[in-house]
Parts: sequence; structure tokens; C-alpha cells
Amino acid sequence: MDERDERIVVGEGAAARTIALRHRDGRAPGLVFLGGFMSDMTGSKAEALAAHAGATGRAMTRFDYSGHGASGGAFEDGTITRWLEEARAVFDRHVTESAVLIGSSMGGWIALLLARALAAAGDRRIAGLVLIAPATDMTEALMWSAMPEAARAELIETGAWRRPSAYSGTPYLITQGLIEDGRRHLFGDRPIEVGCPVHILQGVADTDVPYRHALDLVSRLHEDDVVLTLVKDGDHRLSRPEDLERILAAVDAITG
Repeated sequence: MDERDERIVVGEGAAARTIALRHRDGRAPGLVFLGGFMSDMTGSKAEALAAHAGATGRAMTRFDYSGHGASGGAFEDGTITRWLEEARAVFDRHVTESAVLIGSSMGGWIALLLARALAAAGDRRIAGLVLIAPATDMTEALMWSAMPEAARAELIETGAWRRPSAYSGTPYLITQGLIEDGRRHLFGDRPIEVGCPVHILQGVADTDVPYRHALDLVSRLHEDDVVLTLVKDGDHRLSRPEDLERILAAVDAITG
């Protein structure tokens, strides 16, 4: 079946925002894609997964966080709490049986947070996780800790810092609200229990999420079925044709 565009409202009152998503009906386990910080659901990984779902007859859902892509809301209001709430709302709307969560960069952190919450509640709808350069604890480990002192001072004084981006002429807007809210969701050094198989794909040449970040994550995942694929010449995006093939193969290994 073809993908269809949908919009749902998440939150209430002043916190309400309209979330844009695309969904294709199909068999389970379906696929749910969670994108990264300042990315949207029309990127190469999302498109490749949607095409693969169509070819294999699987359900597929992708969406834009608030402040991203076609969704409503202001980017500067974005926090991990808000984006996790939106991911959960999209998941609950379209996953009645089971699905594999595919999380890219920040989406990997959100996928882990969602999987942990569902597992703790005894909800077994997540068939597995495929995490692409997962930026776990990114607000603290990859943003705040990496900020120059002048940037920290600017963020505290003005409420935001604009970090230059290697992927866009538009700098990344990092707000004090994002950093402070992120501290509510840090895994830190604690074990992480998600109750499903996990496959991590990580580029060794990634300058945004160092590959040792993925090694540390593997050491804290309690599942027996954890696979780590290191791509020696892979960068953060992992969007080359050969990278996309690896991602699809990881999904197929979980879905069977």
C-alpha cells in the first residue's frame, strides 16, 4: 500500500503541537524511523527504509519532531521530553502488534528511552532496535561537555548558543532549556534494559558521535542479543549506498 500523510496533535493547551507523519499499512513487525537533531523524515535513510518497507510489505511510520520539517511548533521550544512524547504518540497511533525502532543520532537516544519505558511497563511491542550512530545522553556528553567556556557563558547569559554545523549553513541552535531538560533523561553509567535485540551501526570516522561512545553503550546494554557494526570509513550520516545496505540488512536480521 502507498504511504499516506497524516497529522496528529500532541500535548494540550499552550503545549499542543501538530506532528506530521507518513504511514504505510503492512505486516508486522513494522518499521518506525526516528530521525536526528535538526533532520527530517525525508532524508536518505528514511526514504530507503520506506522503500524497503514497501518492497517487503511491512508497515512503516516516519515523522518529524516539533520544530522540524513539516511539523508545527518552534524549534527553540524543543526538548528531549517533548520529542520523546511525540515519538510515543506516533508509536501508539500506528503500532498495534510490533515494530522495529530505527533511531538515527538523537533518534537513537529517543528510541532507547522509549524502549526502556515500554519494557518497564511490560509492553512488548518493540521487536528490536537498530541504532545508527546513537547520540545517547547527547545534551550532556556531546553538547554541554564539548562546549567552549565562551559558548557556555553565552548559553547561560542569553539562553541559547548557535553552534556551527558541518552539514548546513544554518548553525545548530542549542538552548538552555534543551540542556537542562536533557539531564532528566541521562542514562549515565547505569545499565540499560530495553527487552529486545539491538543492532548498532557506528562510523569510526564519525566526528559528531565518537565511536567509543557506541562502545560504551554496548557495555551498558543488558540484552544478550546486542550487535555492533563498526564502519571504518563511515562518517556520522552513514548515508552512502553501502551504508544504507548495512542498515537494511540489520533491520532484516531482526524482522526475520
